[in-house]
Amino acid sequence: MFSDFADGGVMWTGDGDRESRHIVTFKEAFRSAPVLHVSISMWDTDHQTNARADLTADNITPTGFHLVFRTWGDTRVARIRADWMAIGQVVDEDDWDVM
Repeated sequence: MFSDFADGGVMWTGDGDRESRHIVTFKEAFRSAPVLHVSISMWDTDHQTNARADLTADNITPTGFHLVFRTWGDTRVARIRADWMAIGQVVDEDDWDVM
């Protein structure tokens, strides 16, 4: 999602409430908003501060969602990587469109 250590970004240099938002667009649209599972797959934090993290999916639609990482207090996050999995019904070429 970000590497704030490399460029002095707010997750590494700031304090208090902070947020990083990444827009994800699905390769194929779902019929309706899918169910999402998100998880942190790698993070690098300063060992001298508490590690505080909140990772969520927001604004979920059939075409995508926002992957949102938040931290607070004096936590210093150098880097984070997140994974996600969307589960839902997709359009198939064999579907019938009966009106």
